[in-house]
Amino acid sequence: MIYLDHAATTPMRPQVWEAMGALALESFGNSSGVHAVSRSAKNALEGAREHVASLIGAQPMEIVFTSGGTESDNLALKGAALSPSPARGVVTPVTEHEAVLESADFLKRVGYPVTLVPVDSRGAVDLELLIDSVTEDTAVVSVMMVNNETGLIQDLPSISRALASERPGVHLHTDAVQAYASETVNVEDLGVDMMTITGHKFGGPKGIGLLYVRQGVALEPLLHGGGQELGRRSGTHFVAGAVGLAAAMEAAFADRGRFNIEVGRAREVFEQVLVDRVEGLKVNSTPGMRSPHHSNVRIPGVRNETLLMRMDQAGVAASAGSACQSGAATVSHVLEGMGLSAEQARECLRFSFGWTSTYAEAKEAAEVVVDLVGRLR
Repeated sequence: MIYLDHAATTPMRPQVWEAMGALALESFGNSSGVHAVSRSAKNALEGAREHVASLIGAQPMEIVFTSGGTESDNLALKGAALSPSPARGVVTPVTEHEAVLESADFLKRVGYPVTLVPVDSRGAVDLELLIDSVTEDTAVVSVMMVNNETGLIQDLPSISRALASERPGVHLHTDAVQAYASETVNVEDLGVDMMTITGHKFGGPKGIGLLYVRQGVALEPLLHGGGQELGRRSGTHFVAGAVGLAAAMEAAFADRGRFNIEVGRAREVFEQVLVDRVEGLKVNSTPGMRSPHHSNVRIPGVRNETLLMRMDQAGVAASAGSACQSGAATVSHVLEGMGLSAEQARECLRFSFGWTSTYAEAKEAAEVVVDLVGRLR
Protein backbone atom coordinates (compact mmCIF):
# COMPACT_ATOMS: atom_id res chain seq x y z
CA MET A 1 0.00 0.00 0.00
CA ILE A 2 1.26 3.46 -0.93
CA TYR A 3 0.01 5.52 1.99
CA LEU A 4 -0.96 9.10 1.10
CA ASP A 5 -3.25 9.89 4.02
CA HIS A 6 -0.76 11.26 6.55
CA ALA A 7 -3.04 14.20 7.34
CA ALA A 8 -5.36 11.63 8.93
CA THR A 9 -2.64 9.81 10.84
CA THR A 10 0.97 8.73 10.42
CA PRO A 11 2.91 5.59 11.29
CA MET A 12 4.84 5.86 14.54
CA ARG A 13 8.53 6.65 14.38
CA PRO A 14 10.87 3.94 15.77
CA GLN A 15 12.28 6.19 18.49
CA VAL A 16 8.74 6.80 19.77
CA TRP A 17 8.13 3.08 20.24
CA GLU A 18 11.45 2.85 22.08
CA ALA A 19 10.72 5.78 24.38
CA MET A 20 7.29 4.45 25.31
CA GLY A 21 8.44 0.87 25.75
CA ALA A 22 11.08 1.90 28.26
CA LEU A 23 8.30 2.92 30.67
CA ALA A 24 6.47 -0.40 30.65
CA LEU A 25 8.29 -2.10 33.52
CA GLU A 26 9.43 0.64 35.89
CA SER A 27 7.23 3.72 35.33
CA PHE A 28 3.77 2.20 35.01
CA GLY A 29 2.41 3.86 38.15
CA ASN A 30 -0.23 6.54 38.55
CA SER A 31 1.67 9.82 38.33
CA SER A 32 -0.64 11.38 40.95
CA GLY A 33 0.43 8.90 43.63
CA VAL A 34 3.07 9.35 46.34
CA HIS A 35 5.10 6.11 46.41
CA ALA A 36 8.23 5.28 44.43
CA VAL A 37 6.48 3.71 41.45
CA SER A 38 4.23 6.76 41.10
CA ARG A 39 7.15 9.13 41.54
CA SER A 40 8.94 7.40 38.68
CA ALA A 41 5.90 7.97 36.46
CA LYS A 42 5.63 11.57 37.66
CA ASN A 43 9.27 12.21 36.80
CA ALA A 44 8.76 10.81 33.32
CA LEU A 45 5.63 12.92 32.83
CA GLU A 46 7.27 16.15 33.95
CA GLY A 47 10.34 15.40 31.87
CA ALA A 48 8.09 15.09 28.83
CA ARG A 49 6.31 18.32 29.76
CA GLU A 50 9.59 20.22 29.98
CA HIS A 51 10.74 18.77 26.67
CA VAL A 52 7.64 19.63 24.64
CA ALA A 53 7.52 23.10 26.17
CA SER A 54 11.10 23.79 25.09
CA LEU A 55 10.32 22.71 21.52
CA ILE A 56 7.58 25.33 21.09
CA GLY A 57 9.09 28.16 23.14
CA ALA A 58 6.76 27.73 26.11
CA GLN A 59 7.08 27.22 29.85
CA PRO A 60 6.33 23.76 31.31
CA MET A 61 3.40 25.04 33.37
CA GLU A 62 1.80 26.30 30.14
CA ILE A 63 1.44 22.75 28.77
CA VAL A 64 -1.81 20.85 29.32
CA PHE A 65 -1.69 17.21 28.22
CA THR A 66 -4.93 16.06 26.57
CA SER A 67 -6.22 13.08 24.62
CA GLY A 68 -5.49 14.77 21.30
CA GLY A 69 -6.44 17.54 18.93
CA THR A 70 -10.20 17.34 19.34
CA GLU A 71 -10.07 17.67 23.12
CA SER A 72 -7.51 20.47 22.93
CA ASP A 73 -9.65 22.46 20.50
CA ASN A 74 -12.73 21.91 22.67
CA LEU A 75 -10.87 23.00 25.80
CA ALA A 76 -9.52 26.14 24.12
CA LEU A 77 -12.89 27.40 22.86
CA LYS A 78 -15.30 26.15 25.51
CA GLY A 79 -12.81 26.72 28.31
CA ALA A 80 -12.28 30.36 27.32
CA ALA A 81 -15.98 31.04 26.76
CA LEU A 82 -17.03 29.39 30.03
CA SER A 83 -14.28 30.98 32.11
CA PRO A 84 -15.05 33.68 34.73
CA SER A 85 -14.24 36.37 32.17
CA PRO A 86 -17.33 38.36 31.11
CA ALA A 87 -16.51 37.81 27.42
CA ARG A 88 -18.25 34.74 26.00
CA GLY A 89 -18.02 34.91 22.20
CA VAL A 90 -16.06 33.01 19.55
CA VAL A 91 -14.85 34.23 16.16
CA THR A 92 -13.45 31.68 13.68
CA PRO A 93 -13.20 31.13 9.89
CA VAL A 94 -15.70 28.85 8.16
CA THR A 95 -12.89 26.50 7.07
CA GLU A 96 -11.71 25.43 10.52
CA HIS A 97 -11.50 21.83 11.71
CA GLU A 98 -14.74 20.22 12.84
CA ALA A 99 -13.52 20.20 16.45
CA VAL A 100 -13.44 24.01 16.39
CA LEU A 101 -16.63 24.49 14.39
CA GLU A 102 -18.65 22.02 16.45
CA SER A 103 -17.39 23.58 19.68
CA ALA A 104 -18.45 26.97 18.38
CA ASP A 105 -21.83 25.55 17.39
CA PHE A 106 -22.33 24.15 20.90
CA LEU A 107 -21.58 27.54 22.41
CA LYS A 108 -24.01 29.17 20.00
CA ARG A 109 -26.74 26.70 20.98
CA VAL A 110 -26.35 27.60 24.64
CA GLY A 111 -26.65 31.30 23.87
CA TYR A 112 -23.09 32.55 23.37
CA PRO A 113 -22.26 34.84 20.42
CA VAL A 114 -20.44 33.07 17.58
CA THR A 115 -19.27 34.57 14.28
CA LEU A 116 -18.07 32.45 11.36
CA VAL A 117 -15.86 34.52 9.07
CA PRO A 118 -15.83 33.78 5.30
CA VAL A 119 -12.60 33.08 3.39
CA ASP A 120 -11.50 33.87 -0.15
CA SER A 121 -11.10 31.42 -3.03
CA ARG A 122 -7.68 30.40 -1.67
CA GLY A 123 -9.11 29.63 1.75
CA ALA A 124 -7.36 32.60 3.36
CA VAL A 125 -9.21 34.74 5.89
CA ASP A 126 -9.26 38.49 5.30
CA LEU A 127 -7.45 40.14 8.20
CA GLU A 128 -9.60 43.27 8.27
CA LEU A 129 -12.83 41.28 8.11
CA LEU A 130 -11.64 38.98 10.88
CA ILE A 131 -10.72 41.83 13.22
CA ASP A 132 -13.97 43.67 12.42
CA SER A 133 -15.86 40.56 13.53
CA VAL A 134 -14.32 40.73 17.01
CA THR A 135 -16.34 42.62 19.62
CA GLU A 136 -16.11 43.36 23.32
CA ASP A 137 -18.06 40.12 23.87
CA THR A 138 -15.44 37.97 22.10
CA ALA A 139 -13.45 35.66 24.37
CA VAL A 140 -11.39 33.80 21.77
CA VAL A 141 -10.47 33.96 18.09
CA SER A 142 -9.46 30.59 16.61
CA VAL A 143 -7.55 30.36 13.31
CA MET A 144 -5.93 27.15 12.08
CA MET A 145 -2.24 27.48 11.25
CA VAL A 146 -2.25 24.94 8.38
CA ASN A 147 -5.56 23.77 6.93
CA ASN A 148 -6.05 20.04 7.25
CA GLU A 149 -7.58 19.64 3.79
CA THR A 150 -5.70 22.06 1.52
CA GLY A 151 -2.52 22.80 3.47
CA LEU A 152 -3.14 26.57 3.30
CA ILE A 153 -0.95 28.48 5.77
CA GLN A 154 -2.70 31.38 7.51
CA ASP A 155 -0.69 34.47 8.50
CA LEU A 156 -0.94 34.06 12.27
CA PRO A 157 1.70 36.66 13.25
CA SER A 158 -0.23 39.37 11.38
CA ILE A 159 -3.49 38.23 12.95
CA SER A 160 -1.88 38.27 16.38
CA ARG A 161 -0.47 41.77 15.96
CA ALA A 162 -3.74 43.15 14.65
CA LEU A 163 -5.73 41.52 17.43
CA ALA A 164 -3.38 42.82 20.12
CA SER A 165 -3.63 46.32 18.67
CA GLU A 166 -7.36 46.48 17.99
CA ARG A 167 -8.81 44.10 20.60
CA PRO A 168 -6.33 43.60 23.45
CA GLY A 169 -7.45 40.98 25.91
CA VAL A 170 -9.09 38.72 23.33
CA HIS A 171 -7.32 35.37 23.24
CA LEU A 172 -5.94 33.91 20.00
CA HIS A 173 -6.01 30.12 19.58
CA THR A 174 -4.56 28.13 16.72
CA ASP A 175 -4.98 24.50 15.76
CA ALA A 176 -1.40 23.65 14.73
CA VAL A 177 -2.06 19.92 14.33
CA GLN A 178 -1.16 19.90 10.62
CA ALA A 179 1.63 22.45 10.99
CA TYR A 180 4.11 20.88 13.38
CA ALA A 181 5.72 18.47 10.88
CA SER A 182 6.79 21.18 8.44
CA GLU A 183 6.52 24.63 10.00
CA THR A 184 8.44 26.50 12.68
CA VAL A 185 6.04 26.39 15.62
CA ASN A 186 7.05 28.86 18.32
CA VAL A 187 4.32 30.39 20.45
CA GLU A 188 6.14 33.68 20.93
CA ASP A 189 6.86 34.16 17.23
CA LEU A 190 3.26 33.27 16.36
CA GLY A 191 1.86 35.44 19.14
CA VAL A 192 -0.81 32.93 20.15
CA ASP A 193 -2.36 32.48 23.58
CA MET A 194 -3.39 28.87 23.03
CA MET A 195 -2.21 26.21 20.59
CA THR A 196 -3.31 22.67 19.79
CA ILE A 197 -0.90 19.86 18.88
CA THR A 198 -1.51 16.10 18.63
CA GLY A 199 1.12 13.40 18.32
CA HIS A 200 -0.21 11.07 15.66
CA LYS A 201 0.07 13.60 12.83
CA PHE A 202 3.88 13.50 12.75
CA GLY A 203 4.92 10.05 13.93
CA GLY A 204 3.66 9.96 17.51
CA PRO A 205 1.05 7.85 19.28
CA LYS A 206 -2.70 8.30 19.02
CA GLY A 207 -4.62 9.38 22.09
CA ILE A 208 -2.21 12.06 23.30
CA GLY A 209 -1.91 15.74 22.53
CA LEU A 210 -1.42 19.06 24.23
CA LEU A 211 -2.93 22.47 24.57
CA TYR A 212 -0.49 25.29 25.11
CA VAL A 213 -2.12 27.85 27.42
CA ARG A 214 -0.26 31.11 27.93
CA GLN A 215 0.23 31.97 31.58
CA GLY A 216 -2.66 34.15 32.76
CA VAL A 217 -5.27 32.72 30.38
CA ALA A 218 -8.21 31.46 32.45
CA LEU A 219 -9.98 28.30 31.29
CA GLU A 220 -12.95 26.47 32.71
CA PRO A 221 -12.04 22.75 32.57
CA LEU A 222 -14.16 20.39 30.52
CA LEU A 223 -13.24 17.44 32.72
CA HIS A 224 -13.68 17.78 36.48
CA GLY A 225 -12.22 15.42 39.03
CA GLY A 226 -8.82 15.15 40.63
CA GLY A 227 -7.57 18.54 39.48
CA GLN A 228 -4.62 17.34 37.39
CA GLU A 229 -2.89 19.71 34.97
CA LEU A 230 -3.18 22.59 37.44
CA GLY A 231 -6.94 22.09 37.53
CA ARG A 232 -7.34 22.51 33.77
CA ARG A 233 -7.81 18.85 32.81
CA SER A 234 -8.62 16.16 35.37
CA GLY A 235 -7.92 12.49 34.81
CA THR A 236 -5.16 9.93 35.23
CA HIS A 237 -2.27 10.84 32.98
CA PHE A 238 -1.28 8.78 29.94
CA VAL A 239 2.38 8.92 30.93
CA ALA A 240 3.71 6.67 28.17
CA GLY A 241 1.73 8.74 25.67
CA ALA A 242 3.22 11.99 26.95
CA VAL A 243 6.71 10.52 26.67
CA GLY A 244 5.90 9.29 23.16
CA LEU A 245 4.56 12.71 22.21
CA ALA A 246 7.78 14.34 23.40
CA ALA A 247 9.88 11.84 21.42
CA ALA A 248 7.79 12.42 18.28
CA MET A 249 7.99 16.20 18.62
CA GLU A 250 11.76 16.01 19.05
CA ALA A 251 12.08 13.73 16.01
CA ALA A 252 9.83 15.91 13.83
CA PHE A 253 11.67 19.04 14.98
CA ALA A 254 15.01 17.52 13.98
CA ASP A 255 13.57 16.19 10.70
CA ARG A 256 11.95 19.41 9.43
CA GLY A 257 14.75 20.35 7.05
CA ARG A 258 14.74 16.97 5.31
CA PHE A 259 10.95 16.79 5.49
CA ASN A 260 10.43 20.08 3.69
CA ILE A 261 12.90 19.24 0.92
CA GLU A 262 12.25 15.55 0.30
CA VAL A 263 8.55 15.33 1.10
CA GLY A 264 7.95 18.60 -0.71
CA ARG A 265 9.75 17.21 -3.77
CA ALA A 266 7.62 14.04 -3.63
CA ARG A 267 4.45 16.13 -3.51
CA GLU A 268 5.65 18.29 -6.41
CA VAL A 269 6.42 15.37 -8.72
CA PHE A 270 3.09 13.77 -7.82
CA GLU A 271 1.16 16.91 -8.75
CA GLN A 272 3.21 17.56 -11.86
CA VAL A 273 2.39 14.13 -13.29
CA LEU A 274 -1.30 14.71 -12.62
CA VAL A 275 -1.34 18.24 -14.05
CA ASP A 276 0.50 17.12 -17.19
CA ARG A 277 -1.57 14.03 -17.87
CA VAL A 278 -5.06 14.52 -16.43
CA GLU A 279 -7.03 16.97 -18.53
CA GLY A 280 -8.77 19.68 -16.55
CA LEU A 281 -7.22 18.77 -13.20
CA LYS A 282 -6.98 21.68 -10.77
CA VAL A 283 -4.90 21.97 -7.61
CA ASN A 284 -7.02 23.55 -4.88
CA SER A 285 -4.32 25.72 -3.36
CA THR A 286 -2.05 28.67 -4.04
CA PRO A 287 1.73 28.26 -4.58
CA GLY A 288 3.76 29.68 -1.73
CA MET A 289 0.83 29.61 0.70
CA ARG A 290 0.65 25.95 1.68
CA SER A 291 2.53 23.24 3.48
CA PRO A 292 4.82 20.86 1.53
CA HIS A 293 2.80 17.76 2.37
CA HIS A 294 -0.81 18.51 1.38
CA SER A 295 -2.24 18.11 -2.12
CA ASN A 296 -5.94 18.71 -2.73
CA VAL A 297 -6.98 18.26 -6.35
CA ARG A 298 -10.18 18.40 -8.37
CA ILE A 299 -10.67 15.98 -11.28
CA PRO A 300 -13.71 17.14 -13.30
CA GLY A 301 -16.09 14.41 -14.32
CA VAL A 302 -14.85 11.85 -11.77
CA ARG A 303 -16.63 11.33 -8.45
CA ASN A 304 -14.20 11.09 -5.58
CA GLU A 305 -15.84 8.12 -3.86
CA THR A 306 -15.52 6.02 -7.01
CA LEU A 307 -11.89 6.96 -7.58
CA LEU A 308 -10.99 6.41 -3.91
CA MET A 309 -12.44 2.89 -4.03
CA ARG A 310 -10.53 2.06 -7.21
CA MET A 311 -7.34 3.53 -5.76
CA ASP A 312 -7.69 1.45 -2.62
CA GLN A 313 -8.06 -1.67 -4.75
CA ALA A 314 -4.93 -0.64 -6.66
CA GLY A 315 -2.94 -0.11 -3.44
CA VAL A 316 -3.04 3.67 -2.96
CA ALA A 317 -4.57 5.17 0.19
CA ALA A 318 -5.95 8.73 0.13
CA SER A 319 -9.10 10.51 1.28
CA ALA A 320 -11.89 12.86 0.25
CA GLY A 321 -11.08 15.36 3.00
CA SER A 322 -10.88 15.48 6.76
CA ALA A 323 -10.57 12.12 8.52
CA CYS A 324 -13.32 13.34 10.83
CA GLN A 325 -15.62 13.53 7.79
CA SER A 326 -13.84 11.06 5.54
CA GLY A 327 -16.99 9.57 3.99
CA ALA A 328 -16.89 10.73 0.40
CA ALA A 329 -20.66 11.35 0.44
CA THR A 330 -20.01 14.27 2.82
CA VAL A 331 -19.24 17.49 0.98
CA SER A 332 -16.15 19.28 2.30
CA HIS A 333 -17.09 22.45 4.16
CA VAL A 334 -13.56 23.72 3.48
CA LEU A 335 -13.97 23.54 -0.28
CA GLU A 336 -17.48 24.97 -0.12
CA GLY A 337 -16.12 27.81 1.98
CA MET A 338 -13.60 28.46 -0.82
CA GLY A 339 -16.45 28.82 -3.31
CA LEU A 340 -16.67 25.37 -4.88
CA SER A 341 -20.12 23.97 -5.51
CA ALA A 342 -21.22 20.74 -3.87
CA GLU A 343 -20.79 18.91 -7.18
CA GLN A 344 -17.29 20.32 -7.67
CA ALA A 345 -16.32 19.39 -4.10
CA ARG A 346 -17.39 15.80 -4.83
CA GLU A 347 -14.72 15.73 -7.55
CA CYS A 348 -11.93 16.57 -5.08
CA LEU A 349 -9.46 14.34 -3.28
CA ARG A 350 -6.84 14.95 -0.60
CA PHE A 351 -3.44 13.32 -0.94
CA SER A 352 -1.24 13.96 2.09
CA PHE A 353 2.41 13.01 2.40
CA GLY A 354 4.42 12.31 5.54
CA TRP A 355 7.75 11.38 7.06
CA THR A 356 7.81 7.97 5.33
CA SER A 357 6.83 9.26 1.86
CA THR A 358 9.33 8.87 -0.99
CA TYR A 359 9.79 10.27 -4.47
CA ALA A 360 9.38 6.80 -5.99
CA GLU A 361 6.10 6.20 -4.15
CA ALA A 362 4.76 9.57 -5.22
CA LYS A 363 5.54 8.92 -8.88
CA GLU A 364 4.05 5.42 -8.76
CA ALA A 365 0.89 6.69 -7.04
CA ALA A 366 0.48 9.41 -9.65
CA GLU A 367 0.71 6.81 -12.43
CA VAL A 368 -2.02 4.79 -10.71
CA VAL A 369 -4.29 7.83 -10.48
CA VAL A 370 -3.69 8.75 -14.13
CA ASP A 371 -4.55 5.22 -15.25
CA LEU A 372 -7.69 5.01 -13.12
CA VAL A 373 -8.97 8.41 -14.20
CA GLY A 374 -8.53 7.38 -17.81
CA ARG A 375 -10.49 4.20 -17.22
CA LEU A 376 -13.29 5.99 -15.37
CA ARG A 377 -13.58 8.69 -18.00
